[in-house]
Amino acid sequence: MSTPSKKLSGKVALVTGASKGIGASIATHLAREGAAVVVNYSSSKEGADRVVAEIVSQGGKAVAIGANVAKKAEIERLLAETIKAFGRLDILINNAGIYEMLPLAEITEEHFHNQFNLNVLGLILTTQEAVKHFGPEGGSIVNLSSIVSTLSPASATVYSATKAAVDSITRSLAKELGPRKIRVNSVNPGLVVTEGTKTAGIAESDFRKQMESQTPLGRVGQPPDIATAAVFLASPDASWITGETLYITGGLR
Repeated sequence: MSTPSKKLSGKVALVTGASKGIGASIATHLAREGAAVVVNYSSSKEGADRVVAEIVSQGGKAVAIGANVAKKAEIERLLAETIKAFGRLDILINNAGIYEMLPLAEITEEHFHNQFNLNVLGLILTTQEAVKHFGPEGGSIVNLSSIVSTLSPASATVYSATKAAVDSITRSLAKELGPRKIRVNSVNPGLVVTEGTKTAGIAESDFRKQMESQTPLGRVGQPPDIATAAVFLASPDASWITGETLYITGGLR
C-alpha cells in the first residue's frame, strides 16, 4: 500500500552489505519511502544489481557500489562514490557483517579477527567516514546488532562479543554525535531466515525449531520484519530516539 507522503523523500541512504538478506530488504524499504539508496556489496555484484533493479522498477533511485567495508581505503572510495552519485548523505545503515559459530577449543586468531574486523572495526570506520558527509541538519545511523549480544548462546563467544561491542558503540556514538543532530540506534534481530542462514543450514535446523519454541510469537523472523524497524529509526518518526537497541525477536529475550 503506498503512503500519500513518503517519509524519506529527498534523503540519501547508504546500506552496507545490501546485496541479499536483511540488507537487501532494508534497501528496498528505504527506497519505497522515497530515499535514494546506495546498495553496497562486497562480493555479490549480481545480488546488488538485482536489488537496484527492483528499486528502479518501482520508481525509486539506487546504485550498486562494491567495497569491502573492513578496509579503510575501500570505505573512503565507497563514500566518495556515494556523494558523486547523489550529492549528499543522510542515512547510514551499518548492516555488513559475518558470523561463525565455534566452540572455545576451536577459536583461532583468524576466527576472531575476521569477525571483529568487519563487525566492529569496519562499522566504526564506515561511520567515521560517513559522518563527514552528513549535513548541518544531521541524520540517522542504524547499526545491525543481534539478540546474541545479550542472549550469548553457547559456541558463539566471538560473534556475541562483536554484537555486544556494537550495542556499546551505538550508545557511545549517540552521545558523541547528538550535538550534530546525528541519531545512532541499533536493531537487534532474533533468528531471521535469509540466504545466509539457509546456506549455513540454520534455516531448517533443530536450532531453528528450538528458537521458535522459545519465541512468544511462535515463529522466526523474515527480512521485512527487520527492514520496517530500520526505516522507522531512519525516519523523522524517530526524531527523539537515539542510543537505543531495538530488539526485534518475536519476544525472545
